[in-house]
Amino acid sequence: MSESALSCHNDAFMLRVRLQPKSSADRLEGLMRNANGQAYLKARVRAIPEKGKANAALEKLIAKAICVPRSVVSVVKGSTDRVKTVQISRQDISVKTALQALLKEPST
Repeated sequence: MSESALSCHNDAFMLRVRLQPKSSADRLEGLMRNANGQAYLKARVRAIPEKGKANAALEKLIAKAICVPRSVVSVVKGSTDRVKTVQISRQDISVKTALQALLKEPST
């Protein structure tokens, strides 16, 4: 079976995200998979990938989507890569439910 985009680690959720900077709008586009079956949340932000601006925009976008303070969302791996690991350092049922809603497979 393919790897999940969401995991739990040390009292935090870890979310794999593929980020496209310099987009026309800030939005989360749902669960996607690469050729190897690895799952990730596809995200687009208007910010440019310079001095952490795109990462900061991604953190803000995810925090708003799952209704948590911006301070609990951070890019912890892949800060200069398109595929990133985002940590959400609040593990409660409402956050888990919101993250699972973001990661619904697109209907075919």
